[in-house]
Amino acid sequence: MHFAHPTYQFSNTASTRKVGLEHSQTWNRSDTLSHVAKADVLVISGLWSNELLNHAGNLRYIQSISAGYEQFPLDELQKRSIHLCTASGVNADAVSHHAMGLVLSLSRHFHLARDNQIKHNWRPWISDQSLREDDLCQKTMLIVGLGEIGSRLSRLAKAFGMKVIGVKNEVKAHKGVVDEIYRPEKINDLLEMADFIVLCCPLTERTENLIDVEAFSKMRPSSYLINVARGGCVEEGALLAALAEGQIAGAAIDHFREEPLSPASPFWQIQNLIITPHSAGETAKYEGKLIDLLLENISRLYAKEMELINQVL
Repeated sequence: MHFAHPTYQFSNTASTRKVGLEHSQTWNRSDTLSHVAKADVLVISGLWSNELLNHAGNLRYIQSISAGYEQFPLDELQKRSIHLCTASGVNADAVSHHAMGLVLSLSRHFHLARDNQIKHNWRPWISDQSLREDDLCQKTMLIVGLGEIGSRLSRLAKAFGMKVIGVKNEVKAHKGVVDEIYRPEKINDLLEMADFIVLCCPLTERTENLIDVEAFSKMRPSSYLINVARGGCVEEGALLAALAEGQIAGAAIDHFREEPLSPASPFWQIQNLIITPHSAGETAKYEGKLIDLLLENISRLYAKEMELINQVL
């Protein structure tokens, strides 16, 4: 069993847990390439390259470290009878909490308060009601994607007294708590109803540039966009224009198309934007939860069970 990740302490956690399986870890792509030949099980996400398959003759199972799997060559894996499973749900609590934290931050202007703190500026009370902080009661949250993350977020939003509208392909198959639910083709009709639009969807052909110039034109000037999905779900040029021109009140973005975000990016200078560095899924529990999932799937493979958790192939 081989772990490949530049940061997370999977091998150390496996040793502490005494998992009973031989394991190792590499921290970069070149070292992974030199170690993968021994691996029956490969736990990887961002360090994946298709070149690994030419050196991985023993490989039988890939456990993605993330919920996404667009980087993996599914046809080639299927030809080689290599199982692939995602980590969907492992960080669902963390991402949903992060999203709700961003909603609260935008509503209560925590980002502006932090800016004022750095400037040693005690901001006076605001006379203009339209510029004040607000509460979330009776506000409407539109959640695009009601998987594990979106469903958890819906319950958090309801606890704050919000109205929740969900968007999902299968409108009857979800664990969320929503007031209304619609299929994705209705999204442009729903945007003008929402105070907060939160993207929790996977990146697919249908969600690529889902929030584009037309979508921003449908949003209220008082609305906020929160993206804890993938950067490719938002057309970044349209987002820049919408923030600069006041089409929306602000945004919070956890994922950009190119990461790390360039120091020269104009996004850094936008006052009504909160940037988090693709950290929504980070939690001290991540390694342990993923290893729990991994060990359960390995036990099912040993038992020759047909169904694995989060199975893609």
